[in-house]
Amino acid sequence: MDFLPEPFRTIISFVVVLGVLVFVHEMGHYLAARWRRVHVEVFSIGFGRVIKSWTDRHGTEWRLSWLPLGGFVKLHGQEGPDDATPEQRANWQEGRTFHSKSVGDRAIVVAAGPAANFILAAVLFAALYMSVGQPVPAANVGAVTENSAAARAGLEPGDRILALDGQSVTRFEEVQRHIQPRAGQAVEIRIARGGAEQTLRATPESRESGGTTVGVLGVTGGTPEFRRLNPFSATIAGVTQTADVTVQTLAGIWQMIAGERGAEDLGGPLRIAQLSGQVASLGLASLVSFIAILSVNLALINLFPIPVLDGGHLVFYAAEAVRGRPLSQRAIEYSLRGGIALIFALFVFVTWNDLMRLGVVRWIGGLFG
Repeated sequence: MDFLPEPFRTIISFVVVLGVLVFVHEMGHYLAARWRRVHVEVFSIGFGRVIKSWTDRHGTEWRLSWLPLGGFVKLHGQEGPDDATPEQRANWQEGRTFHSKSVGDRAIVVAAGPAANFILAAVLFAALYMSVGQPVPAANVGAVTENSAAARAGLEPGDRILALDGQSVTRFEEVQRHIQPRAGQAVEIRIARGGAEQTLRATPESRESGGTTVGVLGVTGGTPEFRRLNPFSATIAGVTQTADVTVQTLAGIWQMIAGERGAEDLGGPLRIAQLSGQVASLGLASLVSFIAILSVNLALINLFPIPVLDGGHLVFYAAEAVRGRPLSQRAIEYSLRGGIALIFALFVFVTWNDLMRLGVVRWIGGLFG
């Protein structure tokens, strides 16, 4: 989408990214509901005024609304007997209401949304590995710092480091691990350049980092190589990559909770829109990878045990399964109120982060300062 001028590229990219994520998430709920014989009354992408709508042969109304900041699936009989109006109870179809299903069936329908996002991420990663290729780590030199140890030794951008002091290396991280504890010590570097191998010698410079002295060579890693995979290998790699992104995301969240990392990295819709435009300018492969990563994040967010979110409903169902009866309406009502307040506070916080990052707050402050 680099042929589109700003801000049209950002707007279109944001709509595409969010539309794909929301559609797949709600489709997970829809398919699971159909599987468990729950009638779906409405499938909506977006909120607010309806732009286009139609009803399929199963009686589901499909909507496309003008505000593309989410979507929803309206399940038949989603409101319980205590909350339903007499008109709603009169229109219930026996055996097809959500509230009449078992705890397990309801949990399946609710959990299917996040599950669909995990599956989407794995499919997108696998598609990239089959078409573009999987990044293969390589100890390539991307840039050489002027007057550094690497420059004096004769290293050049594009060189591939094959071995250090006779030890073969295949990843740039291995180069860093070998160089850091060898400040001031001569290191033998075997490289490949132009189809031929040669050996150089460099003495890493000393630099203070975190109270310790580390060796610095003065090079940065180059672009990774890509290797196309067959469908079977790509599927396994896609699932593995999805699991890795999940673990890394959870680790980052835990670091914020433990105070090891600032919460300023949290972003909201404005940040997603900005990144969507930037990533779209890098090409389709980058945009697809971005959607896959966001899909994992959306799945995890929805699984948080917060009332209103899918994870909160799963907690309610778990409590019902343990107790043998649903929680009281009073407990559910207060939990939902607390969940709404928490989500609203989080939305305000991430929006503030977005405005700070975009410089809007500083600009407004400058007007009145």
